[in-house]
Amino acid sequence: MPSLVIRRFLYLPDTHELTIEFVTGRRYVYSGVPEEEVRAFRSAFSKGTYFNRNIRDSYPCREIASAGSD
Repeated sequence: MPSLVIRRFLYLPDTHELTIEFVTGRRYVYSGVPEEEVRAFRSAFSKGTYFNRNIRDSYPCREIASAGSD
C-alpha cells in the first residue's frame, strides 16, 4: 500500500543503511538497520506507522541535503 508520508526507501544490506525519502522531499539515512527490520517494514500495511514505532527513534540517522539546496 502506498504511504501518505514515505515516498520511497532504499536499503543497502552491505552497509545496513536504510535511506528514506518523505513526501516532503526530506531524506534521511538510518544506520545499523538489520535486514529483518527492513523486511518487516517493507511488508507493513502502514509504512508510516511502522517507521514511527520501530525505526525513527531506534537507529542513528542523518539527513541528506537535497540536490539544489544551498
